[in-house]
Amino acid sequence: MRGPGEQSLGKLLQSLRDRLAPESQGVSLTYVDDRGMRKLNREHRGKNMTTDVLSFPSSVEKGAFPHLGDIVISLPTAEKMAKKFGVSRRREVETLVIHGFLHLCGYDHEKDHGEMMELQAQLERELLEVEPLAMSLKRGRKPGSKVKKLKDGSRVVVTGRAAAALVRRERVKKEKKVKVRKTVKPKEVAAKRGPGRPRKEAVAPPPVKRMVRRRKAAPSRSGVIS
Repeated sequence: MRGPGEQSLGKLLQSLRDRLAPESQGVSLTYVDDRGMRKLNREHRGKNMTTDVLSFPSSVEKGAFPHLGDIVISLPTAEKMAKKFGVSRRREVETLVIHGFLHLCGYDHEKDHGEMMELQAQLERELLEVEPLAMSLKRGRKPGSKVKKLKDGSRVVVTGRAAAALVRRERVKKEKKVKVRKTVKPKEVAAKRGPGRPRKEAVAPPPVKRMVRRRKAAPSRSGVIS
């Protein structure tokens, strides 16, 4: 990405080096977008978020080129902050360069008691001859904005048509889930008997014997008379 020209920042970097690190001879300055800055934060700091500036101090071995380190600035974030402060993008980048350079020199505003930010304000007044800019500003999401999850796992805030399309997709997904739940039939559950004595198995009754009545034989009426 194309940021402020080297000539506009060359004098500032040279003044910072002469003031804070006269033994160093090299500093790199790189501009990235918010997605690139989010990737650097995720890889090196374990934070899936974008920031305005990152610093990577170099560990120079004895006899090697005295490179101080690398400063990385997110131009989209710098532009947003410049608009909120009512200054030019170059003015915001100058503040970020001073902030990043102090980190390369070993300063850490998250661990000290305000020394780094006091020195940064002093350098802005002396080297830029302007009042210092704040490094933070409350940033609220616009009404109607939505958070969209990208394929790489990162999240971005979308507005306008992109936010409306995201809302439609979420609504369609919910409707599909509801339809699927309605079509699923509940499983049939066999009725269970309550507690009690077990039911006896039915036993077939014994066969009925038919009684046959036998008749007595009648006396014979035939005989001989003498």
